[in-house]
Amino acid sequence: MTAPAATAATSPGRVERLAEQAADAAAVRALTTHPDVIALRVERVRAQVDALLWAGIVLGLAFTMVNVQSFAAAGADRFTGEWWVAWLLDPMVSLVLLAVLRAEQVTARYQVALPAWGRRTKWLTFAATYVMNTWSSWGLAGAPLSWSGVVLHSVPPLVVFATAETGPGLRDRLTEAVRRALTEHAAQDSTGGETPAPLTADTAVREQGDEPVREPLIEPAPTAPVRPAGRRKPKRPVPRRLLADYLTDARAALDAARAAGEVVEPSPTWCRQVTGCSAGTSVKLAAALRADQPAPVPTDLPIHNGRSRAGEEVAA
Repeated sequence: MTAPAATAATSPGRVERLAEQAADAAAVRALTTHPDVIALRVERVRAQVDALLWAGIVLGLAFTMVNVQSFAAAGADRFTGEWWVAWLLDPMVSLVLLAVLRAEQVTARYQVALPAWGRRTKWLTFAATYVMNTWSSWGLAGAPLSWSGVVLHSVPPLVVFATAETGPGLRDRLTEAVRRALTEHAAQDSTGGETPAPLTADTAVREQGDEPVREPLIEPAPTAPVRPAGRRKPKRPVPRRLLADYLTDARAALDAARAAGEVVEPSPTWCRQVTGCSAGTSVKLAAALRADQPAPVPTDLPIHNGRSRAGEEVAA
């Protein structure tokens, strides 16, 4: 008797700790699934993604600046007017490209596509940067062809191009994640769904034989808020169809088919097709329709003096 008593004395403290942990877990889950918290987390990820993308784009464009200047200078002496003016070509192209990418960063956040000329300008600046950066490596400036130079000077422009094309898609998906979380939260509110209430520290103990059985008490979940009348119209109950209703439809369909000159046998299958009734009801309909048909008059009885024998027996 000592061991059960000790267990009963120590179990409430354990139950209280478990109840507190359950309450904390429910509170954390409610906050982590809230659309505002999700939006905050997505915005932090968006800021990190934008910073990394912009760093890669700026570094890639800075790498191409020297080769573009050499292409524009075309062998001019250093520190001459032509040599200094050649440094303006790469910033001119890069600034236009950065302007388009900055605008696309905002439009992609709100899932708005760029106009056609915006995408054309972006591709034109990419193509110009790539051609000027790899011109000498292809052996087009009097220098020998260098495949290593082609690879080296092709990587930065291509990385910048891929980054600029990937960025809008990533921002669009991040925005869609926030919108989906908000939509699911609104759907739960509209259906009156509530998260289950956390466990409390209260316990109910009932004795069954020598072993005590403890059941945690669960607080009742709050009822859904009462919506003001007039927003939703109550659904009208669908009237139940009786056998007489199906029979009326079947007779109407049979009369219409015979009026059209069709030879129709009122079978259960035909009844199901024209009325949509169940298999059991179709058997009853077919029997009722066959009962409505007039019985055929027998023609094999002998006729005497224009009157059948059956007629004579009836007359007699």
